[in-house]
Amino acid sequence: MGHDIILLLCAAHSLALALFHAAFWRLFRWPSTLRDTTLANRAILQIANVQLIWVFLGVAALCLWYQEQLRGTPLGQAVLAGMSGFWVLRLIQQFVFLRVNHPLVHALSVVFALGAVLFAWPLFASGPP
Repeated sequence: MGHDIILLLCAAHSLALALFHAAFWRLFRWPSTLRDTTLANRAILQIANVQLIWVFLGVAALCLWYQEQLRGTPLGQAVLAGMSGFWVLRLIQQFVFLRVNHPLVHALSVVFALGAVLFAWPLFASGPP
């Protein structure tokens, strides 16, 4: 599979996660379900979620508009390695903090593993881009 296709899949993955996180207010009925926690916890959770949306949109943009730089420069490769590591760590945290035996939780684990593989792929692919 060509490098450009992989990076387009990375962009799609990041965009999908940004949209998923944007839906958290509706999916988890925020802020009503967060009323039982402290103001600080409520704010931190929502702020962190908004920042994740921003990061995912930024990564998607990089994967769409800076493919050559991601593949061909040390900085670009560091971004790809960093995102792969992000998804590996997120997958590990899934098992540490969300010990729920539910098909949706397992599906998310697959999505996180997919992100790790997609972002690492260009780092190990051989041949011309």
